[in-house]
Amino acid sequence: MDIISQLQEQVNTIAAIAFNTFGTLQRDAPPVRLSPNYPEPPSAPAAPTAAAVGVAANGAAANPSTEESPSNNISETPKLLSAELVKAAKQFDALVAALPFSEGGEEAQLKKIEELQAENDLVGQELQKQLEAADKELKQVQELFNEAADNCLNLKKPD
Repeated sequence: MDIISQLQEQVNTIAAIAFNTFGTLQRDAPPVRLSPNYPEPPSAPAAPTAAAVGVAANGAAANPSTEESPSNNISETPKLLSAELVKAAKQFDALVAALPFSEGGEEAQLKKIEELQAENDLVGQELQKQLEAADKELKQVQELFNEAADNCLNLKKPD
């Protein structure tokens, strides 16, 4: 994979990490009171119903991964996500540093572009000539094939 493709891939990785980081922080952030004048939401019922208790007990038993673990710790998540984002940014910086240095400035680059464009035009003309020759040969082969097919159809079987 060339360096430009690697840079594009790394930018996509950084965007995905940032997207996931913001989403995770938004999801896990504790509620914050916007204003002291804003009314409190109604409190939850004190005693859950028997059906809710059964679902909660079954859900906890069926999914043991919901237990508190380092990956689920809300205070550690931002640190892990930011470390991952910094790591991806450093990898991007390393890829940028690996780009070839352009010597001679903008004028030299423009001259090189003109040279490459002239070379591209020459190659394009040569390819066009080859395409025309191939089309001519294809027409000849088709004519010969049609002639051979006509000769085969015009042959009579011996009596």
